Amino acid sequence: MSRHFESAPGLCENRDRDTEGFVFNQTMLRIKSPEATLDFYTRIMGMTLVKKMDFEEMKFSLYFLAAIDTHDLGNWSADPRVRLVQTFGRPAMLELTHNWGTENDEDFAYHNGNDEPKGFGHIGFAVPDLDGACERFEKLGVSFVKRPQDGKMKDIAFIRDPDGYWIELFTPSKLPGVLG
Repeated sequence: MSRHFESAPGLCENRDRDTEGFVFNQTMLRIKSPEATLDFYTRIMGMTLVKKMDFEEMKFSLYFLAAIDTHDLGNWSADPRVRLVQTFGRPAMLELTHNWGTENDEDFAYHNGNDEPKGFGHIGFAVPDLDGACERFEKLGVSFVKRPQDGKMKDIAFIRDPDGYWIELFTPSKLPGVLG
């Protein structure tokens, strides 16, 4: 019996036991303005800043955000050392990296990965109600790349964050009809 649920060329069938317990912890995006981007991810996307780390000698800051429902906030420690371990032990964190000074350069911008040459594509958020989420984003003035009714793939939307990175939005229960 295969350890994979699907087949594709290049899959390794035998998992090295030394990789047991590995957790995919974070995706890092470089950001121009912490103020604008943190506002977006905490106000618009509802994420929680769980850890901030400043590296003065190297002139950059890291911001670790997680999607934490209100009833789960009590599971996080007020002790910074314990919270550091919690931060780096959980799955699906967003790490925002700010190189100091970029916010003061009007012409500065990071490549979003979707302009040519293409590379990085997007991050994704599952939402309970895609249409309701999109209505809210519309009212908040969020920039859309694709609305749920646009294009060949319905019931999937893409918005942009302040740095131009794409965010895919979907409701998991609707994906079988979308992706077949």
